[in-house]
Amino acid sequence: KPTPEMLKCIDTLVYDVQDIGCRSYTYVSSMADGMEAAAENGVRFVVLDRPNPLTGNRIEGRPLDLKYKSHVGYFPIPYIYGMTCGELAKMINGEGWLAGGAKCDLTVISLKGWRRDMWFDQTGLPWVPTSPHIPRADTSMFYAATGIMGELQVVNEGVGYTLPFELAGGPFVDDADAFAAELGRRRLPGVRFRPTYYTPYYIEHAKGKACGGVQIYITDRDSVDLTAIQFHVMDAVRKLYPQVELFGSKRDSMFDKVCGTDRIRKMSLEGKPVDEIVKFWNSGRELFMRQRAKYLMYK
Repeated sequence: KPTPEMLKCIDTLVYDVQDIGCRSYTYVSSMADGMEAAAENGVRFVVLDRPNPLTGNRIEGRPLDLKYKSHVGYFPIPYIYGMTCGELAKMINGEGWLAGGAKCDLTVISLKGWRRDMWFDQTGLPWVPTSPHIPRADTSMFYAATGIMGELQVVNEGVGYTLPFELAGGPFVDDADAFAAELGRRRLPGVRFRPTYYTPYYIEHAKGKACGGVQIYITDRDSVDLTAIQFHVMDAVRKLYPQVELFGSKRDSMFDKVCGTDRIRKMSLEGKPVDEIVKFWNSGRELFMRQRAKYLMYK
């Protein structure tokens, strides 16, 4: 967060950062830090808006329970929130979500030619990697599909290998064909699973270990339920490899923070059916959709 010393000769603080549309990707939390500092120090805050690579229509996940507020989940919004950073900044300011209900002097410079139904590859803009593990615009889809699960560092999501977030596997998967078949028979819309074997180059829990697993292919990005994929992967691990403990480590806390609730972990430990877990995960979105309506800038 910018300090008063940093801002003492500044009259305008500009946010010009490409985000990927997922709550746990921390750039929008950093934006809020800047907005709070601007409010506290009488500095104008300007957002140069950017497209949401997951479109402005997709909303997945339960709004964050503020008991789990952290830098990987700063606001009571769904995991995939379907807003540009400029729209979200307006909502943060308008709903009084900054510390102490403060409001900053906010200006949003809007996009030209962007529509809510646009995926990033439809904008004609070049994708500049937002971080080393988001090399392509479509990696944002895979981040949404496996990133929460990856926080547990039990099932590897491809981080540490050349396909970050596009894989799901681990040293315990001794039969990738059976693992892929188990996921395939669930007939999840818009996604297919190919058996594969790979060895991560880095990442503590899998470095240098031969892993079996699946490569994830999004075949219909408009129909796929991105965030549900990881819950089905975890359920398949629970079914095929009951000796693998998904929970019970110091990583549980980070998993809960990224989920924005402890109920996903607890429901999994209780052996609840995955469809029940996904139903809970996607509950509570309607209020957010009504809340956000007045802050939307694009059709």
